[in-house]
Amino acid sequence: MTDTLLDSSAVLASLNGEPGGDIVDAVAIGAHISAINLAEVISKLILAGLSSADALVAAQQCGAETVDVDEAQAILAAEIHAGSRAAGLSMADAICLALAKQRGFQVLTTDRAWQALDLGVEVTLIR
Repeated sequence: MTDTLLDSSAVLASLNGEPGGDIVDAVAIGAHISAINLAEVISKLILAGLSSADALVAAQQCGAETVDVDEAQAILAAEIHAGSRAAGLSMADAICLALAKQRGFQVLTTDRAWQALDLGVEVTLIR
């Protein structure tokens, strides 16, 4: 396993063959994804026309280990979300960042706004 956490945008870049997807592919096996971000990936795939079952299979193909949300992470995510509203963070974004902060993970994302946040989290843009 690695100390890498995948944001839903990174997983979607990989699944959709978008720029930066190759970076995700190189680290995905053994990386991590929050259960909330996994739900976000599956939702986007369903909206793109896949069935729920096919969307789940596709999302799991990246090989990242799913991490459940615990109470401590939920509280930290609420603090991050409330303190970063000006940056346009969604609650799913805050959950991802909270898990990264809690576990000391580097996050791979396409969301440029995350780099401006002072959360003590290493944010790596894939494009």
